[in-house]
Amino acid sequence: MTIVGLLGLQGAFLDHIPHLKRCAVSYRIVRDSMALNAIDRLIIPGGESTVMAKFLEEFDMRTPLYQRIREGMPVWGVCAGSILLAEQVDGNAGSLAALPISVIRNAYGRQIASSVHFIDIPVMKQERYPAVFIRAPRIDRVGEEVTVHASRGNDPVFIQKDKIMATTFHPELNQDDCFHDYFLKV
Repeated sequence: MTIVGLLGLQGAFLDHIPHLKRCAVSYRIVRDSMALNAIDRLIIPGGESTVMAKFLEEFDMRTPLYQRIREGMPVWGVCAGSILLAEQVDGNAGSLAALPISVIRNAYGRQIASSVHFIDIPVMKQERYPAVFIRAPRIDRVGEEVTVHASRGNDPVFIQKDKIMATTFHPELNQDDCFHDYFLKV
């Protein structure tokens, strides 16, 4: 049976649990390397990317997580999680550097500028999906092997490279389980 890990160092990891329950999949909160070794795939939630990066270092999880991703563990970065996965953040090297993308943190404004934008997601057969953006990063460069599944205007907002996917918005805040279902098939 597949076990989905929820990186639980900081952020909105609890909001994913109802989705995983409805998808009938087991989950585990991941707060150390031992828990990281007991999962099959990982969701890195939204939150404060700088705090999560700091905690990954303090809890000696950055290198083991990086290694699991390199070995092929499916991983989904949501908002701050996409920042942690990015190769480059605000012109500097990213924390995990697992995705050949560049991002700009908080590119759409502060918390008060949070908003819902309707996007089409052909790979999921979703039209006008209500994507919730909260201090979202903007992806301003994608590498050649990265597939853009959805955009907000000209900005990619849902991307994937092999078993690594990233959304700059928060699917866990919608009732629809389509993203969690999709991730379970990655």
